[in-house]
Amino acid sequence: MRAHYLQHALFEDLGTIKPWLLNAGYMISSTQFFNFDKLPEIKNIDMLVVMGGPMSVNDEFKYPWLVTEKEFIRSAVKAGKPILGICLGAQLIANALGGKVFPNKEKEIGWLPVESVNSKSKSTFQLPEKTEVFHWHSDTFSLPIDGVQIAKSKGCKNQAFQIGSNVIGLQFHLETTPMSALAIVENCRDELVDGPYIQSEAEILSVPKEQYISINNIMERVLTYLHKSNCLT
Repeated sequence: MRAHYLQHALFEDLGTIKPWLLNAGYMISSTQFFNFDKLPEIKNIDMLVVMGGPMSVNDEFKYPWLVTEKEFIRSAVKAGKPILGICLGAQLIANALGGKVFPNKEKEIGWLPVESVNSKSKSTFQLPEKTEVFHWHSDTFSLPIDGVQIAKSKGCKNQAFQIGSNVIGLQFHLETTPMSALAIVENCRDELVDGPYIQSEAEILSVPKEQYISINNIMERVLTYLHKSNCLT
């Protein structure tokens, strides 16, 4: 099996997704848009992961490859591939499938809670009823066609969605490690301004190791869920 990921910024990589994929038997390839890499043939991949990034999905004039990327995502959905979108990645999936992406009323940056939606439904992935996760976003999205909301927060209505059993978009980061949290702080610390849902650099980097383990365990559950949908196709 081959897992392919779309990377938009050098400092936003797979995090704990990489060891999970390797342990599950996947070979891993990538398209790094900042290096002008080419996209693979859809038929040659078995899972797609769309990572985060500092740009907006609406910046097509500045980043023309966004147009091609959205077309690629639509093709992967149509082909029934398991797809995971994280932050910008979730927004790209939503936008590629008819949803709108626009500035959220408030930025969410740091370790903040999300709540599950449709938590009693047997047809959707079950996130914890309430859990503290890592955020770094200023945009939000409307649900795409056939998208089912599975998480929300006080600061942002649509935190996660699902399409069928093989597509999940997460506005937040469950793959984060201490190293990747430090990397995004170092590259985006100018966004750490006063706001009701913005933590300081010290607050972001001082969370205990157990907090990372908690979100990484949820990411493992997400990946296992998508992997099972892959095995059923």
